[in-house]
Amino acid sequence: MNKTSEIVKVGIADLNITIAPNTIRTSGLGSCVGAVIYDLSKKIAGLAHIMLPDSSLARESSKNKYKYADTAITCLIERLVHNGARKYALEAKLAGGAQMFQFASNSDTMRIGPRNIEAVEKALLFYKIPIVSSDLGGNSGRTIEFNPETGLLHIRTINKGEKYI
Repeated sequence: MNKTSEIVKVGIADLNITIAPNTIRTSGLGSCVGAVIYDLSKKIAGLAHIMLPDSSLARESSKNKYKYADTAITCLIERLVHNGARKYALEAKLAGGAQMFQFASNSDTMRIGPRNIEAVEKALLFYKIPIVSSDLGGNSGRTIEFNPETGLLHIRTINKGEKYI
């Protein structure tokens, strides 16, 4: 990596894009899903840190579109295409969606991680964006960093070490 590259940081319920040689990173992925969408030949990538599955459940009137799977994926694709990515060339890598707490009840409202995964996968399917690889579920938090130059997603999982997908 050359000296002029930067790491673009994405917070919770946020998204951003980057172009190589820069990388893009988010931390604190528990039940949240980190969705990386990229056009490898254009060396452009975007990352959404998705907190909740469905914006229709939002109570606030001016909702943060980056917080929900259904709206964040749309926003991210639009931003990537606006900045030179080709829609037909987009691919995705996913990480996160852990079940961070064990609950006595198997109530669906407590299954935030699995519901986030399902919602992100559904949104990508809608846009016909293939999921190339993923590291989902479990019960450990993750930090991820994507390199649009190589297409590698670096995943650091708490108490489980690190890997590239």
